[in-house]
Amino acid sequence: MHLIIDGFGANPSILESEELIYQFLDDYPSQIEMTKVAPPYVFRYVGSKPEDWGVSGFVVIAESHISIHTFPERRLVNIDVFSCKEFNPERVIKDVQAKFELTEVETHLLNRGLESYYLETVESKAV
Repeated sequence: MHLIIDGFGANPSILESEELIYQFLDDYPSQIEMTKVAPPYVFRYVGSKPEDWGVSGFVVIAESHISIHTFPERRLVNIDVFSCKEFNPERVIKDVQAKFELTEVETHLLNRGLESYYLETVESKAV
């Protein structure tokens, strides 16, 4: 499963905090029954346009990864939860909405992983 969340209207003070992004990435995998295999990597960056600065973070989980990219000036956050293990996407969306104080979200859910690949391969060969 690959859940893509684009969050709008976020609290800028949360989006600019490396500590809060780190804490979220450090704590959240266990909350959705995933296995963190290394500490999160979080850094502040500045884009070519002044309003494109923000915080990016990434945590490797045994099931794949969770990534976050924030844009405080735009009150925007992009989050990916990619896992070969099923999880509850509605719960993740609600958790992210509350954590970042989002006023609006746009989401996409893709089926990914070995089981999805196997089923698609078997189905396409049967045609």
